[in-house]
Amino acid sequence: QVQLVESGGGLVQAGASLTLSCAASGRIFNSYFIGWFRQTPGKEREFVAATRWSGSVTYYADSVKGRFTMFRDNAKNTIYLQMNSLQPEDTAVYYCAADQYYSGRYTLFSEYDYWGQGTQVTVSS
Repeated sequence: QVQLVESGGGLVQAGASLTLSCAASGRIFNSYFIGWFRQTPGKEREFVAATRWSGSVTYYADSVKGRFTMFRDNAKNTIYLQMNSLQPEDTAVYYCAADQYYSGRYTLFSEYDYWGQGTQVTVSS
């Protein structure tokens, strides 16, 4: 079993930066794939970024490429999402998730087995 806890959300103005954290506990293996998703009311969860827990190439949605960076702190068992140049359209609840059996479909939220509770990010214009 894997537990994921997000933190770091908040209310910021357009152009600001935030760093979200996803603290992992339980039995998480290097083969797991970790993803960040976001969701606004009435919409499906949207892929933001993903990487393997062991650290390798990271994938980003086109909408965040060049502004968001996903990185890890092995000592803290934590994955981060550094978000720069935030825009109002980035407003959402952000979730981290873990996929035990990576199939290559890292953009699909249905592929992920474990989810955190989410953290709200609100960007004002």
